[in-house]
Amino acid sequence: MKIGFAFCGSFCNHPELLKLYEDIAREHEIVPILSENAAKYSTRFGTAEDFVTLVEALAGRKAVRNIVEAEPLGPQGAMEVLVIAPCTGNTLAKLAHG
Repeated sequence: MKIGFAFCGSFCNHPELLKLYEDIAREHEIVPILSENAAKYSTRFGTAEDFVTLVEALAGRKAVRNIVEAEPLGPQGAMEVLVIAPCTGNTLAKLAHG
């Protein structure tokens, strides 16, 4: 199954979610998607560079990191499932209100 896995910027959840992400990557093809904040900011939970490197290495492909890269995914039917985790309030509001 081809799964889109989108990380938002709730950084305290990233370490636990990376365990799930790694388990999923063992059995499925993953399209990694990173919010601007998830890809850009280093926090007490780790550096942005290390996070991006790990996410891309586990998926075996470059992460989608901006709207230009993300826009074609829907029309192309690029994924069967999309996981957004953690889904921050900001992201949820954007999904709800367009």
